[in-house]
Amino acid sequence: MNEVLRIAVQKSGRLSEDSLNLFKECGIKFDNGAGKLKATSSNFPAEFLFLRDDDIPGYVEDGVADIGIVGQNVHVETSKHVNEVKLLGFSKCRLSIAIPRSETYGSVKELEGKSIATSYPVILGNFLKDNGVTAHIHEISGSVEIAPSIGLADAVCDIVSSGGTLLSNGLKEVEVIFRSEAIMIGYPNLSPEKQNILNQILFRIDSVQRAKNRKYVVLNTKQENIALIRQLLPGMKAPSILPLADEGWVSMHSVIEEQDFWQNIEKLRDAGAEGILVLPIEKMIF
Repeated sequence: MNEVLRIAVQKSGRLSEDSLNLFKECGIKFDNGAGKLKATSSNFPAEFLFLRDDDIPGYVEDGVADIGIVGQNVHVETSKHVNEVKLLGFSKCRLSIAIPRSETYGSVKELEGKSIATSYPVILGNFLKDNGVTAHIHEISGSVEIAPSIGLADAVCDIVSSGGTLLSNGLKEVEVIFRSEAIMIGYPNLSPEKQNILNQILFRIDSVQRAKNRKYVVLNTKQENIALIRQLLPGMKAPSILPLADEGWVSMHSVIEEQDFWQNIEKLRDAGAEGILVLPIEKMIF
């Protein structure tokens, strides 16, 4: 019987959407309709489990799921015995300390003796210990931002993306203690067959991620401009150069970092580039 790789993802929220989109970009088809707790891919040996984010590291540690995608904050907070397979570069956020807007803040030392509400007591405790601060950690789950306004705590430590939730609750961010992004974690003792399936997924993810910030550039120019334009198109190796129907003209094709293109666009035009096309790339395989 062929083995299937069991993949645990968060059942809702931004991290769930980003994770599922990544697998779909990798060509893995599955039905994740509303309310489903499990889905099997129709074209790849994978099964998806839709779980609470806090539960995923434990499922992976126990081998119920072979791999999982969680935020680094959850991975570090739960401290489960799992392998760190790959940082994924999306769903970035930060874990920060916030206090009422009316209060002043000079340094972390001002937290001495304070009460701090958080859903991340391990990460917060390590931060306070590293900075020689003794404070009371009040562990709560959900609605952390309301704690100061109801007298439950002097400050909060919570996940921040835009900061809008803090502002709407009369708080201000004063200390970033941890930066997080999505991470793939894995069961330490995968069978050779399941490790092979995981390697296929990682290969596909690498191909998708390489293409994210790169563009396929096509331009026309006179032959006499080729040398100068080549210096401005730092592609994977060298641009492809094809003759055009008009005598003395060529078409140059290259793959470049999007940032490099925008930095050099005026220089390319000054060097004689015309009819420049910039196209997205879906996959890049080396």
